[in-house]
Amino acid sequence: MSVNSDTAAENSAEIELSRLRWQCRRGMLELDALLGDFVDTHYQQLDGHQQKTFKQILNFPDQLLFDYFFGNAKPIDKDISHVIERIRCDVTPPA
Repeated sequence: MSVNSDTAAENSAEIELSRLRWQCRRGMLELDALLGDFVDTHYQQLDGHQQKTFKQILNFPDQLLFDYFFGNAKPIDKDISHVIERIRCDVTPPA
């Protein structure tokens, strides 16, 4: 890969992360912190399917996300459940 290709790929990845950070800005401070921290520190470690699932999760209403992350509800879809649990484990400090 050439230097220009590397730079373009890095720029593309940074643009995607910037968009995701923006989408992580929610109406609830708790969700802002949880999702924003995850994007900044763990999102790039997800495989392609998990990244797609994460983007799908960002379209959920705040109250549903809050319920999923704080144990008031559990997603039926196993892929969504897995990514929700991954976010909880990666970002939430142990009790």
